[in-house]
Amino acid sequence: MTEKTEGIKIEDAAADQPLEQEDADVSETTGDAEDIENTENTEEPAEESAEETEAPAEAAEPAEADDAKYLRLLAEFQNYKKRTEKEKTDLYSYANEKIMTELLEVLDNFERALEQEAGDGFKEGMELIFTQLTNVLTKAGLAEITALGEDFDPNVHNAVMAEETEEYESGKVSGVMQKGYTLNGKVIRPSMVKVAN
Repeated sequence: MTEKTEGIKIEDAAADQPLEQEDADVSETTGDAEDIENTENTEEPAEESAEETEAPAEAAEPAEADDAKYLRLLAEFQNYKKRTEKEKTDLYSYANEKIMTELLEVLDNFERALEQEAGDGFKEGMELIFTQLTNVLTKAGLAEITALGEDFDPNVHNAVMAEETEEYESGKVSGVMQKGYTLNGKVIRPSMVKVAN
């Protein structure tokens, strides 16, 4: 009986040992599987963190490119402003160059006329110079405002006095004390006039 029991015990023990080994093998394989999963899990966050660090760097590059583009546009705009300001200044400074060049000829003729002795031709010479001067100014856009006998217009006439006259109707300009002028359609000096009552 003892032998049987021992045999059983031995068989049981032998049966127990393989089970323990199987359990150990299973635990080892499960342990290995867990280790693999753990390593996979640890690798994934590492990859994610690498992607996260790369994403801000990629986002920073377009932002820097936009900043550079903005600074370039700002510099170009500043240069444009300076250039247009200089052009305006030059335009204002030299706008009258052409008319001044033409008026120099009139000035030369005045000097020649003044060097001559007053005689019969003096008045004719002055009339010619006056005509030359008027032509230069007319080409530049200067025009005389017609006033005598016209209806009084406060936009172009400056009434300095009123007078009783039978020659003109009431409200008409009866006399011009100083001529008025427009430059390219704009009144630069109104006519100084008398108005009939």
